[in-house]
Amino acid sequence: MMKEYLRNWNFMRLLRLALGVFIIVQGIQTQMWLFVFVGAIYVLMPLLNVSCCGTSGCAPKSYKNNKLTNEEIHYEEIK
Repeated sequence: MMKEYLRNWNFMRLLRLALGVFIIVQGIQTQMWLFVFVGAIYVLMPLLNVSCCGTSGCAPKSYKNNKLTNEEIHYEEIK
């Protein structure tokens, strides 16, 4: 179970985790609790594997068109 979970980690997930931990530490040191909250969000994103574009959420849908049409197009002349 744990090996499968860690297998899907990529550079962006590790970067978000490191950034989140850094923001939390800096927020605690400077006692800015809003930074701790933002850092917690950045830590939860890679742990839960969610993001704004997770699983191609921002990609347009692709539709396969298996029909090959060789129909002749007829034009009507308008005067």
